[in-house]
Amino acid sequence: MTKPLLLLWTDGAGPYEAAIAAAGLSGRLRVETVARAATPTDAQLAEAEALLSWGPPPGMLARMPRLRFVQALTAGVEHWLSRPDLPPSLALSCARGTHRVQMPENILGALFHITKPYAAIAGDNAARQWTRRVSSTLAGKTLGILGLGAIGVELARKAEALEMHVIGTRRGSGEMPHVDRVYRPEATDQVLAASDFVVLLLPATPATDNFIDAARLAQMKKTAWLLNFGRGALIKDDDLVAAVRAGTIAGAVLDVFRTEPLPADHPFWGEEKIMVLPHIGGLHPERDQMVAALLVENLHRFVEGAPLTQLVDRAAGY
Repeated sequence: MTKPLLLLWTDGAGPYEAAIAAAGLSGRLRVETVARAATPTDAQLAEAEALLSWGPPPGMLARMPRLRFVQALTAGVEHWLSRPDLPPSLALSCARGTHRVQMPENILGALFHITKPYAAIAGDNAARQWTRRVSSTLAGKTLGILGLGAIGVELARKAEALEMHVIGTRRGSGEMPHVDRVYRPEATDQVLAASDFVVLLLPATPATDNFIDAARLAQMKKTAWLLNFGRGALIKDDDLVAAVRAGTIAGAVLDVFRTEPLPADHPFWGEEKIMVLPHIGGLHPERDQMVAALLVENLHRFVEGAPLTQLVDRAAGY
């Protein structure tokens, strides 16, 4: 009996090959690798039953008639769900959970950047200037998290240790650990009005496109900061620029954008109170190993005919 073909369509496939071998799956699968910028052979496309990929070029999935399982390399999958060639029966698993540690740490780093004067002091050092600057505190402030998933809950745990009050939104009901109050998405404006820092961790779906617009920005405190580590499409860019210029909110830290890299002529670049991060929120040295562990778990399930983990809910969009 021919073993199923797994296609590792990514650069740096070593961690994935090593994890597959260590899990004893080499004898149950044929594993072939293709560089991210390369195109698989016609035979590979025709025979592949499982795929690890960032996302093939348009129309490529239609050339893969035996494909049954895709392991996406990202937690966000809007670029997969928007594909017209995505078969309705194809099992799509996302890399949900692989950013659970690093992204909350980067968000905390942004909060410290906002409230502590280290960046200004670095400039003072370069000028050999002794200037005593005063920090703002995070303790006692309210952190509003829009999207209390795995990353949001871990961020809440860390923020609670800093003595912050944590509130947020999620689709499900009920209390959550480390969160003082959980709101339904319909009550987003209440979270915006009460928060000193608002963190966006929502997925990109039709319901969240331009979610943060002029009307919602007007609900925030004038002293509040907006931090977007979710998806670029969550924010109406022009409305955010206008809000910062008018003093409607204090400022923003943005890690994700509609177009990446952010074009040089985008107005975000010129705003003193908007910090542009080059999509670094989830990057960390162990990421490939974490995704490889998820892939191995799903490959065990795949060859046994068991339900896969971290499957994407196409109706929900994530």
